[in-house]
Amino acid sequence: MLFNETVFGPIHSRRLGVSLGINLLPLESKLCNFNCIYCECGWNTKDKNKKFNLRDEIKLHLELKLKSMNAENRYPDSITFSGNGEPTMHPEFYAIIDDTLMLRNKYAPNAKISVLSNATMLANANVVAALLKIDNAILKLDSGINETAIMINKPQFTYSIDKIIEHMQIFKHRMILQTMFLRGIYDGKEIDNTTETEIQAWLNAIQKIEPREIMIYTIDRKTPADSLQKISFAELDSIAELARKSGYKVQAAK
Repeated sequence: MLFNETVFGPIHSRRLGVSLGINLLPLESKLCNFNCIYCECGWNTKDKNKKFNLRDEIKLHLELKLKSMNAENRYPDSITFSGNGEPTMHPEFYAIIDDTLMLRNKYAPNAKISVLSNATMLANANVVAALLKIDNAILKLDSGINETAIMINKPQFTYSIDKIIEHMQIFKHRMILQTMFLRGIYDGKEIDNTTETEIQAWLNAIQKIEPREIMIYTIDRKTPADSLQKISFAELDSIAELARKSGYKVQAAK
């Protein structure tokens, strides 16, 4: 399921309420440095001509949409960067965040600005600076174990859980940690980030990261790897309860 507009929605988000989406990535294909086995946008393609959406076009489409909603006395709860891949890869991400802050303040001052990110670009100082300006930096960590994270997220580069956690610590008490829990078979290997060992590694990572909030969820739509299994809300909530006992606010999506 690809997003075929630069600005889309608003849609009702399980986590963010009335969410107006911004897609910085190509409209016709996914562009990401992960290739997650559960991604609703499908697999990465080998098209070498993929281009990011232009900053001026993004700003124009966002202003037109916010003006339209404002005229109808409708306002988003969140202006959310997501779309067809990893938004922080955009070379003008910092400037686009500034544009969005300006437009939010003008047309929808009560809306939060949220970015859904896989946290892989946090070695870039401009990306970090941009994320520190917004309301909700929602950063992904699908496992506290390197091997499992690689199986689930299929990074297109040399990946290190330790480095990701180290970079997330910059956002202590300011970021929202996001985790997808699932199990199944992929490429002949069993994948399950809900085992006792996995949950303990995840809890250990949380203690290092110290997020402001945690969002956990499971599969909700068709996945590119077709042998994955959704876990029950009862099981999801039991995982959430373990983190709550450590003092964290945890939202488990039904």
